[in-house]
Amino acid sequence: MDLEKQPQEPSATPAIRASDADRDRIADILREALAEGRLDTEEHAERVDAAYRAKTVAELEPLVRDLPATRQAPGVPAAAQAHGQGHGYGYGPGETADGRAESLVAVFSSNTRRGRWRIGPRTTAFSLFGNIEIDLTEATFSQRLTTINATSVFGNVEVRVPENISLRGNGTGVFGNFEVVTLEADDPEAPVVVVNGYSVFGNVEARPKRGKRIADLLHDKLRKHLEH
Repeated sequence: MDLEKQPQEPSATPAIRASDADRDRIADILREALAEGRLDTEEHAERVDAAYRAKTVAELEPLVRDLPATRQAPGVPAAAQAHGQGHGYGYGPGETADGRAESLVAVFSSNTRRGRWRIGPRTTAFSLFGNIEIDLTEATFSQRLTTINATSVFGNVEVRVPENISLRGNGTGVFGNFEVVTLEADDPEAPVVVVNGYSVFGNVEARPKRGKRIADLLHDKLRKHLEH
């Protein structure tokens, strides 16, 4: 029988769709590789872009195959990695109510998150020749600790928070700017926003927005409730 005419059997292992958490883990490995000098800025940018465009786990694996295995394999669910590490506010690290982290991506484009919206425990922002604006001044915090992982490559990520919360951060600028204006709220129960990440020929900036306070929103909601 002609082998070329034999019917092809379907693959025994179907392609596994990549989750947002899978892409975030790959981006973390690539970030460490850049910091350690294993990747230059151009190759790092190409790989991160490919990671956030990947549809399956098989597309993610080659991006870190030549790098040290410093993270869990992409195919392992994020929930398993987070098991037993809860922070006491109802969700595991990096998870929203439905188990997913929110991702904001801007590649040669812009992405804005503002207004009255509910922010989960973790948000990832990645900008490649783009602009991302995250405005938390009217957001509803579903937990006390909120972490934003921001990466900017030839782009811009701006975070704005109310004046009466705690704002902390840790990051690096490689021929770029990473700036977090630290705040410590008077109220020990006030929300805490932590901005981590790095910028490469770009800008990551987090600061309070003057005149915006969480209490103002709470009082406004109470007034409207009483009026009705």
